[in-house]
Amino acid sequence: MHPWQALILGVIEGITEYLPISSTGHLIVAQRLMGIGTGGVESKAAADAFAVCIQGGAILAVLGLYWKRVLQMIQGVLGKNPEGLKLAINIIAGFIPAAVIGFVLSHKIKEHLFGIWPVVIAWILGGIGILAVSWWNRKKSSQTRGAELGELTLKMALIIGLLQCVAMCPGTSRSLMTICGGLLVGLSIRAAVEYSFLLGVLTLTAATAKDAIDKVKEVEQYNHLFGGTKLMIHEYGMVPMAIGIVAAAISAAIAVKWLVTYLQSHGLSGFGWYRIGLGLIIGSLIVAGTIAA
Repeated sequence: MHPWQALILGVIEGITEYLPISSTGHLIVAQRLMGIGTGGVESKAAADAFAVCIQGGAILAVLGLYWKRVLQMIQGVLGKNPEGLKLAINIIAGFIPAAVIGFVLSHKIKEHLFGIWPVVIAWILGGIGILAVSWWNRKKSSQTRGAELGELTLKMALIIGLLQCVAMCPGTSRSLMTICGGLLVGLSIRAAVEYSFLLGVLTLTAATAKDAIDKVKEVEQYNHLFGGTKLMIHEYGMVPMAIGIVAAAISAAIAVKWLVTYLQSHGLSGFGWYRIGLGLIIGSLIVAGTIAA
């Protein structure tokens, strides 16, 4: 992998991880276009491990931007901040459905849905879903104000967590499901976005750790000299990995700050049209043979 390819993948991961447009879908397409991970089992395993590693940059970005909330939750767990304890419980409640369902179904999902056509279909269906939720939210907002993060209940958190499970299908977007879920249970757009980001830190950290363990086991079946991260470093070197993580962290921080402001002024509908348009374009390129199916 060339440094410029690592930079592009890192930027794509950082920008798309917290926007409701699917980071996995964008990374799959970008890797196909650049010919990354197409040289056999070991090549694909190294590319997948790289994608897992650069997620760490996106996680660090949110931890840096929302460190006060994180500190508040730590204080709550230590018995020093009741509001922080409530938020921590609600984050854990939102995570539990994904933890349970992901443990049971993740391998089946990866086996059957990690292709480019499922991503295209998920982009289009998700775009239609965003337009429907945007219309509903505009109608609701004219009648009542949304709840703030401190007003989130355990039941609301569990509902958002269940909706997050839909995002296990590539192309759906975890941010899409959690932000829309927050709006559907009655949160304001700002509170829904903030909860999505905080829940994402726990969910992505757990998913990254699980994927890293799975990759080690998977790669060791084919290569006894280089397992997991060692294979990735052997294939690409340390420099591309460092570039990817830093690029993901910086671009994710910019994307997160921009998204909060943008959604308060413009809502979600723009992302719906983007997903539909992108799905139609990529689908057309697959049919034309420009991108391998």
